[in-house]
Amino acid sequence: MKHLVAVLCVAAPTIAFAATTVDFDADAVGTLPAGWTAGSTGGGTPKWSVTAAPTAPTAPNVLKQTGTGTFPWCVKTDVAIADGFVEVKLEPLAGKEDQAGGLVWRWKGGDSYYLARVNALENNIGLYYVEHGRRKQLKSADVEVLRNVWHRLRVEFRGTHIQVLFNGKPYIETDDRHINGAGAVGVWTKADSVTEFDDFSYDGTR
Repeated sequence: MKHLVAVLCVAAPTIAFAATTVDFDADAVGTLPAGWTAGSTGGGTPKWSVTAAPTAPTAPNVLKQTGTGTFPWCVKTDVAIADGFVEVKLEPLAGKEDQAGGLVWRWKGGDSYYLARVNALENNIGLYYVEHGRRKQLKSADVEVLRNVWHRLRVEFRGTHIQVLFNGKPYIETDDRHINGAGAVGVWTKADSVTEFDDFSYDGTR
C-alpha cells in the first residue's frame, strides 16, 4: 500500500481550469453582448444579436446570427488567452448554403484566428486556421450534426497541440504552429447559417 501511495504522489499533475461562462441572460435583447465585437472574414452583412429563446439550455437569452457573410464571427475582445479551452452550446436552425456553427480562439483580428466548426448539412466537424483572411483546413471528421438540436462543441489548446470535442467525444487531435500567443475567443458561422449559441465558456493563460 505504501508503494502505491508513492507512485500516485509522483504522477504527472493534471491542470484544471476554472471556467467563466457567458449565458447572455444579462444582456439586452437586440444588442451585442457587452465586451463583444462582430464582423465577417471575407465580407458580408452578418447580424449578431442577443435573442430571447425560452427553450435554450440556459433561458431566457441566446446569441444568434441571422445575417449573411463569408465567415461571420462574434468575439469577446476583453479577454486574451494563449493556452486553455473554449466551449459553447450551439443549435443550427436554418440555411440553404450552410448550417454551421463554431468556435474561434487566438483571434488576432478578422483575418487571423483558429476555428473549429460543425455543419448540419455536411454532417462533419472541421479544424482550420485563418491566415491573411484565407481559411485553410487542418483536419476534419464525419459526425452527425442534427438541425434544431442543441450540441456542445469544445476546443482545448496548449502550445501547438489542439483537441476538438463534440458532445463530449474527441474527434480531432493535432499539432499546428500557424498562430501563436494570446488572442480573443468567440463564435463563428458560415454563409447564410442561422445558428444560436448559449453557455459560452472559456479559461486559460495569457
